[in-house]
Amino acid sequence: MKPEQAEQFLIEELFRQSKERGILINDEIVSIDRLTGDASTRRYYRLFLKDTSLVACLDNPTISPDETNPFVSHQQFLKENGIRVPDILDINLSKGYILEEDLGDITYLSYLSRIKSDKEELKYYQIIIDQLLNLHKIPLDKITKSNISKLKFDYQKLMDEMEFTFKFFIKNFLQIQDEVFVENLRKEINLICHRLANEKMVLTHRDFHSRNLMVKNNEFIFIDFQDARLGIPQYDLVSLLEDCYYDLKEENRIFLKKYYYENFSDLQKNQKNFQNFELLYNDMLFQRVFKAIGSFSYIYATRKDVRYLKYIGFAMEKLRKMMLHDHRFESLRITLFEQYYVS
Repeated sequence: MKPEQAEQFLIEELFRQSKERGILINDEIVSIDRLTGDASTRRYYRLFLKDTSLVACLDNPTISPDETNPFVSHQQFLKENGIRVPDILDINLSKGYILEEDLGDITYLSYLSRIKSDKEELKYYQIIIDQLLNLHKIPLDKITKSNISKLKFDYQKLMDEMEFTFKFFIKNFLQIQDEVFVENLRKEINLICHRLANEKMVLTHRDFHSRNLMVKNNEFIFIDFQDARLGIPQYDLVSLLEDCYYDLKEENRIFLKKYYYENFSDLQKNQKNFQNFELLYNDMLFQRVFKAIGSFSYIYATRKDVRYLKYIGFAMEKLRKMMLHDHRFESLRITLFEQYYVS
């Protein structure tokens, strides 16, 4: 029996148990399709019922009753705090089984292909910014008392992500083995990560881009939030507005940055003024996009997936343009791009 067939039999049995517990009424599985998963160990199946469809996720089983599933704990916390996330109908964590609402197949990225104007683009992004503000405004004491992760984007975590990019982009993809060059990069980037780690933090989604938002019945729904951790607000804002998958109109980006800042009074107190907010935004832009370049390089190195190569060039030019307009990055820009353009 193929592993996929065995998993389908397991899902059918777990679905039957959900019915026995009264979670579902008079629902029968008509067919099951395997869905394309993410980069994790989770496997997803769409269950077609008579009048609707659901999604079953199979994750690693929890061994101890005290062990929590990050997706489940984060979903419960976010839903309780008014964030639109997929509904969970049933769970059996000892089997790694999570029965969820079916959000369909339309990501925000694919939804953007249908927009008719820059004005419409701004309208949709503004709706999402409002939802992001709701996430970032969750009080810290609520987060502290919850069961969600207490991890944060501290200096060590930020630098670990930079080391990841050194390994897979600088050394593997560009084939640069000059340790003096890498050490010079590290010294410059070290300063950026120190600046970011010293700011007041909020709960961040951690990977908030156009492929991690689904669109269902004109709602924008957060997915892939199980790695949420504390970080500065600009972490998610940069992920959204500087998305390496979609080139947002510059005028809209400028407006949305100001809109976010003006609608977050606590942020205005903590980061003093809009100029300081923008400086931290640029710091975060470098760290976030440079990390994404490392991820694209890793995917190419490990899977030979050439689809991600185009995002590397796009992301590097995004960094160069930002660095040209912020004198703090002059030395780093010259060091990095002198090598990048000849490699």
